[in-house]
Amino acid sequence: MRTRLLPLLIVLMAGVLLALGFPLAVSFAAGQQQRVVVDRIDDTVRFAALAQFVTASEGAEAERRSMLQDQLNRYYSTYGIHVGIFLRDGKSLMARAPGNWVVPAEGQGREAFREALTGRRSQDPPQVWPWDRDGRLVVASPVVRDGDVVAVVLTDSPTDQLRERVIRGWLLIAAGESAAMLLAVAAAFRLTGWVLRPVRVLDAATHDIATGRLNSRVAAAGGPPELRRLARSFNEMADNVEGVLEQQRTFVADASHQLRNPLAALLLRIELLALELPEGNEEIASVRTEGRRLAQVLDDLLDLALAEHASAPLELTDIGALADERVASWRAVAEDKGVRLTGTGGAVTAWADPIALSSALDAVIDNAVKFTPGGAEVTVVVASRGEISTVVVTDEGPGLTEDELTRVGDRFWRSNRHQNVKGSGLGLSISRALLSAGGGTIAYAHHEPQGLEVTLTVPRTPPAPTA
Repeated sequence: MRTRLLPLLIVLMAGVLLALGFPLAVSFAAGQQQRVVVDRIDDTVRFAALAQFVTASEGAEAERRSMLQDQLNRYYSTYGIHVGIFLRDGKSLMARAPGNWVVPAEGQGREAFREALTGRRSQDPPQVWPWDRDGRLVVASPVVRDGDVVAVVLTDSPTDQLRERVIRGWLLIAAGESAAMLLAVAAAFRLTGWVLRPVRVLDAATHDIATGRLNSRVAAAGGPPELRRLARSFNEMADNVEGVLEQQRTFVADASHQLRNPLAALLLRIELLALELPEGNEEIASVRTEGRRLAQVLDDLLDLALAEHASAPLELTDIGALADERVASWRAVAEDKGVRLTGTGGAVTAWADPIALSSALDAVIDNAVKFTPGGAEVTVVVASRGEISTVVVTDEGPGLTEDELTRVGDRFWRSNRHQNVKGSGLGLSISRALLSAGGGTIAYAHHEPQGLEVTLTVPRTPPAPTA
């Protein structure tokens, strides 16, 4: 979730910074140019004030014109700005610097000249950007005498320094934006961590409970108030679920334990009653069989309740040696039925409860031998794959249909085709409970060309320490 939320926050913050940075950069460039324009307007106004008296006196005309020309020359040599005072026709002039400069025939200079002929000063010349290497800044001001515009003062300024100042200002703005972006990214990391940390803890606790560790809880500390409230609600729900399951296990264990004594007494009375009946009575034999089956069911119920309740003491176990031992124990039963029981696998280790894994293997091998016809084969293969070790038990029995595969391992479930086979329907449920307590699993699949394949999986990594 963090990989999806963090880019979204970063993109939004980058958009905000860019939305603020672009207008700021444009405003800075406009402000720098406006300062230059105001300075040029002051210069043109000063030259216009000098120029309006150039022709006021015939005797002093040459001296005033010479003084005005001297002013323009000094101005041009000092600042490098083209300046000229042109009459209304745009060709005649009072003075100019440099001497070869004329009013442009078109473009920005011509537009400024025409505007000044109407009696208005240049106020807003086009913006000059840093990439306009040939950009010029033209400002014009009218020379007014007796209410009439008699000439125009025109300045044409280079923009190298203006563009350099704009670039330096933009670099400072970019540096500020970059620093703000770094701070925003750091804040986004902290914010997403603060928001999602309770979600990660909740996800881990949910996974633990889903895999059988019902005592996992969420620490309701940190994060937004809504997530802290959700953590408390989750803990309350987990407590209630664990309480209900504990009551269920306790009831099953107590019921199976309490029923064993009356059932044992009932079986004893059945045996005493059998002594009164003729030898080979079919009814008493059927009653004995059902009584023994009921006793087996009660024993299996008690084993299931204990398996679901107890925690597995995991240790590093040689799975290969353990599987070979169980195969050797069941080989006599298999040979008595005419089934070949073989085991393959080397020294494969994993973290498991040896007693629980042995019990699960006994249940699976018992089922495989029980449903495999004489002359067929049951194989037990041990292997390691990544972070897990597997024990695969395959048989050549009738197998299961797709619908039956979805139900195998459920409590008391038995296939309709195998109702006459001895069993309580709890063996595989007990195996699953024993493996789950140690972080293992059990899975079922078809075995080609026929039969069933049961895979027992145990972890190869050590269990995480609990607080």
